Amino acid sequence: MSETAADYEPFARASLPKYGLERASLTLLSYSENATYLAELDGERSVVRVHRPGYNSLAEVESELAWMESVRSDSSIRTPAVRLAGDGNSVVAIEHAGETRLVDVFEFIPGISAEDAASGISFSDLGAVTASLHQHVQAWTPPAKFVRFRWDLDSMLGETGRWGDWRHAPNLTQSDREVIETAERSVRERLLRFGTGADRFGLVHSDLRMSNLIVRDGEIIVIDFDDCGWSWFLTDLAAVITWNEASPSARTTVETWLRGYLSIGQLDDAAIAEIPTFIMLRRLMITAWIGTHPESEPARTLGPHLAAETASLAQRYLTDPTWFAFDADSLRNTAGRDPLPSVVNDLEERCSNG
Repeated sequence: MSETAADYEPFARASLPKYGLERASLTLLSYSENATYLAELDGERSVVRVHRPGYNSLAEVESELAWMESVRSDSSIRTPAVRLAGDGNSVVAIEHAGETRLVDVFEFIPGISAEDAASGISFSDLGAVTASLHQHVQAWTPPAKFVRFRWDLDSMLGETGRWGDWRHAPNLTQSDREVIETAERSVRERLLRFGTGADRFGLVHSDLRMSNLIVRDGEIIVIDFDDCGWSWFLTDLAAVITWNEASPSARTTVETWLRGYLSIGQLDDAAIAEIPTFIMLRRLMITAWIGTHPESEPARTLGPHLAAETASLAQRYLTDPTWFAFDADSLRNTAGRDPLPSVVNDLEERCSNG
């Protein structure tokens, strides 16, 4: 039987005394991969996160929080402060009904999502934030016990991938499967040649989209590091247009992000040439995700035609040399942060329109 948010609430409530919040009220904020709750006590607000079982180990969650704290203290990027439990630990293991789940607590930061046009945040701002995050990683020495998983070709495209296997996506026809398989082979071959040098592969957020930025008084706060792991830096670009790769405005979104990124960071010609490959890789991953999350809103609204759309994108990737292709020198010459049009709410529009 599928889980619901109600399955997570007992763990959240049982964790409150460990943080001195036993009298706090608890309100569900969001339920997706994990469940998050707003805990309020005497005017102070905190966010309680209950982790899905089996996705990250205790050491992996502690490492996620260690990176967040390092980013917060050693860079210009703001992240929510981690609240420590009474025993000094950043993560607690809660037992309920014979099951154990991990729980952590953060400060609550009021603000609006960067998806909201009123935030005044553009995709060039997101690109600049991402470049700053990558620069922090390249200069940072993780603690000795730091453990995060790798988003490599096997974990992203393998039969036992973290998000599933795209071959199990709903409504996948044989002809669509064949073209997608050809695209996957190309993705694998190109990324094996591209390599995993320190300037290309490191610790990434893995879901650094507008929905994971909070804006308060013009300040950008990065949230939801749950999927962070070791991978190619350009996977953070591909995540930006998740679900929207076929949108007419997707190319402008990517270009805007790149201008912001290059205003702070660097990408060599080989990296820019592989942008289509990383976008195709992410598309394969979310096609797999749809198959393992059949009750999610994207699966209900986009699932019936997602596999066919992925096949169409795969065909373009294989045959259209202009698909997400950019001139490296032109990008560098126009680097900067500017409010070009975006597709911030495109997923919501696609879901509402079916």
